[in-house]
Amino acid sequence: MTTWTIYILSDGSGETAATMIRAALVQYTNKDINIVRCKNVRTESQVESIIDECFERRGFIAYTVASPSMRKKIHELATSKGIPSFDLLGPLLNTLDSFFGATNISGVNVLRTVDDTYFKRIEAIEYTVKHDDGKTLSHLDKADIVLVGISRTSKTPLSIFLSHKGWKVANVPLVLNTPLPEELFKVDQRRVVGLIIDIESLHRIRKNRLEKFGQDPGGEYASVSHIMKEIEYAHQIFKQNKRWPVFNVTERALEETAGEIVRIISARLGLPDSVLF
Repeated sequence: MTTWTIYILSDGSGETAATMIRAALVQYTNKDINIVRCKNVRTESQVESIIDECFERRGFIAYTVASPSMRKKIHELATSKGIPSFDLLGPLLNTLDSFFGATNISGVNVLRTVDDTYFKRIEAIEYTVKHDDGKTLSHLDKADIVLVGISRTSKTPLSIFLSHKGWKVANVPLVLNTPLPEELFKVDQRRVVGLIIDIESLHRIRKNRLEKFGQDPGGEYASVSHIMKEIEYAHQIFKQNKRWPVFNVTERALEETAGEIVRIISARLGLPDSVLF
């Protein structure tokens, strides 16, 4: 069987591009495909080396690079060698240019500036996705913020929102009568935040979610009695860990809660809360 090779070029970790490529490859399960991820590609010499290797292996190139000049270089080199390639980020940036009314007369666009903030945000998003809902507890100590709460207290939406502001966020679920992981208590406790919600709102959210996915809303997950136990358990945990500030997310805008979390964490760590917000 022929082995097809796909090279992913990224000026970051390439995690986002890899996820997109794998999603597309679901349509080609009958193919033997090898994915080569090339991270932190930020110089023309790196591009040239990767293009040469891809040419030898008769591969395909997909890339997510913010710099217009680097995207142009990749396209030109790939075309010159007859290598099929696809720009995963450029078309989106071009569309955003039009949406925001940006111009490219000089070929330089503030939306495309590759700087420390850009790379910090990419790194934060990738970290946050990996550490959603307790998926992994490795490197939990690298988190800027750790959110703790029972199911449907906006842990994931808050995490993703904050990550786009450059904060590495992990969230850990509170499960009724289940001890919290030891790793959580090895983290700087000034970075841990509790989330709570009222009974009626949580009942409505869970019931609607189950109905949306065609599941029985009459089970334990959405029952008022079970929710009361979960919320009581959460209160007990937060009472035992008084250093954690607790935010009630009931009927509150995501941006409002996120802003308050950043202000509290920034104050605790002595950081300016306006840097990324």
